[in-house]
Amino acid sequence: MNKFILGTTVLSISLIGTACNGIDTANEDLYHNNGNTINVNDREDLYNENSWTKKGAHRGEDFGYVRQQKSPTGGQMPTNDMYSINREQVADTISKMSVALPDVKDCSTLVTDEEVLVSYITDKKDKDGRFEVADQVKKTAMSVIPRWYHVYVTDDKSLMRNVENLAKMDSDSRNVNTAIDDTINLMLQDSPQGRNVDAGENPNGEMTSEKYEMQDDDVHKINRDRQKRYDHTDTQKMMD
Repeated sequence: MNKFILGTTVLSISLIGTACNGIDTANEDLYHNNGNTINVNDREDLYNENSWTKKGAHRGEDFGYVRQQKSPTGGQMPTNDMYSINREQVADTISKMSVALPDVKDCSTLVTDEEVLVSYITDKKDKDGRFEVADQVKKTAMSVIPRWYHVYVTDDKSLMRNVENLAKMDSDSRNVNTAIDDTINLMLQDSPQGRNVDAGENPNGEMTSEKYEMQDDDVHKINRDRQKRYDHTDTQKMMD
């Protein structure tokens, strides 16, 4: 009799433990990533530092799928690594996609925390040809990066070294913002930037509409008069 009671008690405790473990496991599966992620496949994208683990022909075959729900803990937001990207991988992708364009022979790309600087070499020498290549390179970069980034391009060969020198710095380097701004302003002096992104954004993705007032550090206004000649060319082509 005692053995029966003891056995029943052990079985009950075991079942309760199993049930608890099942709940915990289910909850862990439900919120295993950042406390809010559900049904997450291995994400094969540019924004996951641990992605692209597969080798050979099967690399990158999986679709990326993420579903988010509010955490059971009130007030908890999925902010961890929410805006982080693998900048080296993004730069590599932009450069590879750019040199795949018909008129681009060489391309260097720098990705900072909010800007993309693309220096490329093209055989196009006429104004219209340079404009079209710049627009293609700019759009290529914008197709890869998060939408808040600004993109600046140049076909000035001498500036490729400037971009390379910036790559030796990081976000904590002394005067890094000044160095980036100086290079961007040089890129804007004589290099076409392509078409406006839309009615509210200039060619570099900087907001220009009255609804969104640009901050002083959000737009590079140096030598914008020189850029107007490219804008004028584009306008004329659309009118024709």
